[in-house]
Amino acid sequence: MQTFPCPYLKGEVELTDEREEHITHTHPELLPEHLAQVRQTLADPDEVRRSVRMSAARLFTRWFENVR
Repeated sequence: MQTFPCPYLKGEVELTDEREEHITHTHPELLPEHLAQVRQTLADPDEVRRSVRMSAARLFTRWFENVR
């Protein structure tokens, strides 16, 4: 498990082994190559919005030129 600082949530976000496996399986282009960008997105997102499927969840987005 890894943790990432998240000023928006005023705490840390945990990337559990189960979630990392899910991301690797469903978005193989992201991990492990772009883990630094995941960290940056949580630290300084371009946008944070509420998930339509899970009202308590937040979706953090940030644009990177080198990530498709």
